[in-house]
Amino acid sequence: MADEHSPTGFSRRRFLKTASLLAVYGQALPLLAANATPHATKASAPTDLLEEFAYGDVQLAPGLARAQFEHTQGVMLRMNVDSLLKPYRLRAGLAAPGPEMGGWYDAVSDEVRAANKDPYGGHGFAPGHAFGQWISALARGYAASGDPAAKAKVETILAGYRPAISGRFYANFPYPAYNYDKIVCGLIDAHSYCGTASAFSLLQRTTDVAEPHLPPRALDRGDPQKHWRQSIGESSSGWYLMDESYTLGENLFLAWQRKAGERYLPLAQRFLLDDMFFAPLAAGNNVLPNHHAYSYANALNSAAQAYVATGSRMHLDAARNGFAMIAAQSFATGGWGPEEYFRKPDSDDLYTTLTTTHRGFETPCGSYAHLKLARYLLRITRDGRYGDSMEQVFLNTVLGARHLQDDGHAFYYSDYNFKGARTYFPDRWPCCSGTLPQVAADYHVLIYFRDPAGVYVNLYTPSTGHWIDDTGTRLALTQSGDYANDGRVHLDLKASRSARFRLRLRIPGWSLQGEGRPQIRINGTTVPVDAESGFAVIERTWKDGDRVELALPMTVRLVPINAHHPDVVALMRGPQVLFALAERPRLGRGQLLGVKRRSDGLWQAGDVRFAPFTAIHGVPYSTYIELA
Repeated sequence: MADEHSPTGFSRRRFLKTASLLAVYGQALPLLAANATPHATKASAPTDLLEEFAYGDVQLAPGLARAQFEHTQGVMLRMNVDSLLKPYRLRAGLAAPGPEMGGWYDAVSDEVRAANKDPYGGHGFAPGHAFGQWISALARGYAASGDPAAKAKVETILAGYRPAISGRFYANFPYPAYNYDKIVCGLIDAHSYCGTASAFSLLQRTTDVAEPHLPPRALDRGDPQKHWRQSIGESSSGWYLMDESYTLGENLFLAWQRKAGERYLPLAQRFLLDDMFFAPLAAGNNVLPNHHAYSYANALNSAAQAYVATGSRMHLDAARNGFAMIAAQSFATGGWGPEEYFRKPDSDDLYTTLTTTHRGFETPCGSYAHLKLARYLLRITRDGRYGDSMEQVFLNTVLGARHLQDDGHAFYYSDYNFKGARTYFPDRWPCCSGTLPQVAADYHVLIYFRDPAGVYVNLYTPSTGHWIDDTGTRLALTQSGDYANDGRVHLDLKASRSARFRLRLRIPGWSLQGEGRPQIRINGTTVPVDAESGFAVIERTWKDGDRVELALPMTVRLVPINAHHPDVVALMRGPQVLFALAERPRLGRGQLLGVKRRSDGLWQAGDVRFAPFTAIHGVPYSTYIELA
């Protein structure tokens, strides 16, 4: 949602990298020819999707991912319930005890909001905006950890929310669709993961009061929204033009799929942004430039869900083509959308932002949208390149986000400037404070997938995945090792009895670019690496105690910022970008390719130290290096 500057508030320089620069992925993700089939009006859902492991079937081992998950859960568990409910109670005309949350979250008068120095941020910018996201993250957290405190917190919040459900909340409100969308997500997750039986009735009541304040169809930002608001006699200036009805489809499709009610299918289809967004993307036309990056990337998840729910091929083509267009304009980290807007193809804008902005990638929000979309497309296509992209964003952006603070200070932008810094957003409780807990909970569902033939290992991070096969055999696969630094993964199998299945291990595209080749050993014996669509396939009868070892060559490579500036490069080693701990350094190509590990865990090239994003603390850095 975040949008510090309106589309007319800054130069509309845009950039889209050529597909040849997608060496990070091994090869470019292809654009698809248009399929003119309109989206279905009744369910004809595909039946061959990869199955996600349930949240509770994956345990994260000690490490950065688990620490981030546990920390965000702790912040939410410490939140004051009265403070969370205050904007909803106030706008409903109810007594609203308890302190304000502060920052974006509070309900304030238009006069107070208008007095803010920045009309696109500040106190009261988006009242109650993350309420549904925090419910969702707590529910997913309970499903993953089994912590009864998380479930109790969800139930206490929803008990207080029931009497505060009111159409007065949405009347003449800046973001009725945005808040409703997040509440839909929170309520269906509370029902699915906490077993909260009342959640669907709360959703029905919420939909009843919110729907009269939603537009008749998905509206782009700007003029269409202005005209609609004027037609219903509501404010049509400033922040009132930034609502995001075009993201509603995903969670409404999910509500229908999870049996919340038949009304949610036509409602989801009503808010698909087909004419100006999905249909052109499906035809291969890049309509991303000038659009707010995070929210329109997130809208592609509605296209993916339209396919999952109804089998609409046009929407699948839109999601795949849109993802490829985003990947093509990404930084080496996988981040995209400097100044929160997509860029124009064939321009030099991405390079220009290295000196003009410190707002490079809206990290928790952008990562949440990106990882969801890549997960949908991986499940649909079984193409390991989507896993490569998930790995890139996971390791180089959100896993390095600074901790969410109890007072609402949150990490927001990854800074890709030549003089970069890791800083907190100035306003408390911005939108990224809602998405970071969700994406951290979702680490549990990014790692392992299943089909009737076996198991896919998608991300390499210390964890254990549990499943039961069709014969009732209980199996558990435990990952260990320091993969990000040495390219090695150890997988140990526990099985209640011997079982035959296919184990698929993702072979990243970057690991095939150098001289070395991936190696796999089973119980000490080397086996051939037979890869299909980015996954090595091992089919055998497995037994308790089997060990698989994967060794990937840690390719060192230089990734240019764009084709116009081949001598401005990011240094990558294996899956990680190595950031120079210096301002605008200049090094030779040979120096960079000869980067060495130091005894303190950092890296050295020439006289410059380097570190992955997760290891940068309080020092200036540069993502890109100018070749001497």
